[in-house]
Amino acid sequence: MATGPRAFSRDMKIRFSHCDPAGIVYFPNFFDMFNALLEDWYTDGLGIDYERQVLIDRHSFPIVHADCDFRIPSRMGDTLTMTLLLDGVGSSSMRFTIVGHVGPQERLRGHLVVALVSRDTGKSAPLPDALRSKVERYAAECRGWSLEQVPA
Repeated sequence: MATGPRAFSRDMKIRFSHCDPAGIVYFPNFFDMFNALLEDWYTDGLGIDYERQVLIDRHSFPIVHADCDFRIPSRMGDTLTMTLLLDGVGSSSMRFTIVGHVGPQERLRGHLVVALVSRDTGKSAPLPDALRSKVERYAAECRGWSLEQVPA
């Protein structure tokens, strides 16, 4: 069993609906997968109810920057593991790297910046203390994670 830094991961089965006529994932669909990974991380990884944050606490978490390098195509039937790494935390933002891989084979690497925005004012707001402490703990837990620790 691999030891070392731990990072939040989700397996995502590549479906027909993700693919273009060439039979590979149509690239915008990866950004939808990235957003789903973030929602799962808030709820399952941090123990913070994402729906409550959005609907009751009136916070949104828009992606304010995104880029991705696609290294190897993913096709229908593949199971792609998406691993979320937290690279930095600002007063109202978080910077992530997402590694899409099949075992230790990297398929893609994306970078996102997410800001906390008040749904009432439409402006960025500081991360609440409860969220900040969990986010900073996670950043420390995943620091140093690499594909080398993923079993083939």
